[in-house]
Amino acid sequence: MKTRILIILAIVAGLACGLALTFLLQERQRPAPDKPVICLYPEQPTDVRVELDYTGGLAYTYPAYGDAWEVTAYPDGHLINHSDSKEYSYLFWEGRQSIQYDMSQGFVVRGEDTATFLQEKLAYLGLTPREYNEFIVYWLPKMQDNPYNLIAFQGDTYTDAAQLKITPQPDSVLRVFMVFQPLDSPITVDEPQLVPFERSGFTVIEWGGAGPI
Repeated sequence: MKTRILIILAIVAGLACGLALTFLLQERQRPAPDKPVICLYPEQPTDVRVELDYTGGLAYTYPAYGDAWEVTAYPDGHLINHSDSKEYSYLFWEGRQSIQYDMSQGFVVRGEDTATFLQEKLAYLGLTPREYNEFIVYWLPKMQDNPYNLIAFQGDTYTDAAQLKITPQPDSVLRVFMVFQPLDSPITVDEPQLVPFERSGFTVIEWGGAGPI
């Protein structure tokens, strides 16, 4: 009887360890959004309220978020935050929890070709050199030393989990969110058809990413 109890306890302990390991691996494979930034470009100085509803909750914001960001935005992109009267280049946030990313389509890119790839694709999507250079400076050190990367730009998967409400309503919005997975060797995956973005009137640009997964 005693031996049977010990065996049952060992099995239960093993199952618990296995579940804990599975949970940790899932968390590693699904990182939270890392450094999304929101840029506002009105046609004239405009008071803007930005509300962000992220399903996993907000970990960090700059400037401080509170119930919303309330700023005066200028055509060149700089912002004056109403709560502290200080100037900012953009609105920054990071999420607490991950979302399930869609990696069914993407681009397989050599690590050494990452900078060239991002310059080309981000410009095609609609980012300006100033915007895509900031993106690349942040993400390149995480990607260029990998043999290959599977790079996927997220659509509804991301925007449904991180919803923006902006008042007054912008005329055009581009939200670029990249997820990457390091690879030891190339794999075959369908490449998505990217759609170029045209800025019109009051424009909002967001870029961010997650990885490695």
